[in-house]
Amino acid sequence: MQITFLLLEQIIIFCIMMLCGFALVKFKILNSSDSRILSIISVYIIIPCVIINAFQINYSDEIRDGFLLAVIAAILIHIILFSLMFLMQIIFKFKFNFKFKSVEMTSIVYSNAGNLVIPLVMSVLGREWVIYSSAFLTVQTLLMWTHCLAVMSRAKLNLQNFIKILTNNNIICVVIGLILFFTGFKPHYIISQTMSQLASLIGPISLIMLGILLAGLSWKNYLKSKRIYLIIFLKMFLFPLVIALFLKFSGLASFTANGKIILLISLMATLTPSATTITQLALLYNNEPDYCGAINALTTIACVVTMPLFTAIYLF
Repeated sequence: MQITFLLLEQIIIFCIMMLCGFALVKFKILNSSDSRILSIISVYIIIPCVIINAFQINYSDEIRDGFLLAVIAAILIHIILFSLMFLMQIIFKFKFNFKFKSVEMTSIVYSNAGNLVIPLVMSVLGREWVIYSSAFLTVQTLLMWTHCLAVMSRAKLNLQNFIKILTNNNIICVVIGLILFFTGFKPHYIISQTMSQLASLIGPISLIMLGILLAGLSWKNYLKSKRIYLIIFLKMFLFPLVIALFLKFSGLASFTANGKIILLISLMATLTPSATTITQLALLYNNEPDYCGAINALTTIACVVTMPLFTAIYLF
């Protein structure tokens, strides 16, 4: 129960950060279009530091086993998410003649784990548990900068584009992070502290950016649209319920010490709102960024209820 209340407190803090960006536009200090600058800073500077910094922890057999469990859980979670999304596409296409947009599909599948789960884990469980959240981030980052990038940029996955995607700076950072973790090599203090301090900006920068973007939206159009409520239901209620029940009854927790808490971290990553990286990519590739931002905002509001709810379902 204490974990549930700590989650709720942290989510409220994040909502206040988002309101700060919203206020900057409403008081005419910034324009809504200025969010793209923060998006570029986040994608090319802050997120790479988050990825590498997450692996800066001392190696041990217990941590290795827990990390591998978290990786397996993350892979299984994404397989379930993609399968559910594929099933929804078939059902809605043939029964309702409804086709999901690229921003809708990616917003449903990809969570805001990169921005929220690390500060959530640090606040609720402690810094020593962050390494397990990086397992989910590793799997999602690989998918985010391959599959998701291809979908959002409307690029065809031919050999040339696939090589370009694999050499994306975030994929390279995942490889660097894994090498540093398994070799035990530590960068120079100045480098590590620079990365650590830049990585700590991920939550505030992403949420302020989202608030700036949301201030320029025409909310009446989105709140009248039935399809956005469908996206919120799938992303924040149906899919999380399936994942919570799977992790609770799968038996994976028995594979290693502290397995239940490690799987809780994977669940927390899944329960976060739609990824702000989707909004950042939508801005970069001019792929309905306003609609994407609206989905992000409404799922962020919904998670005030859904994160404590599904955490409680898993724990009790």
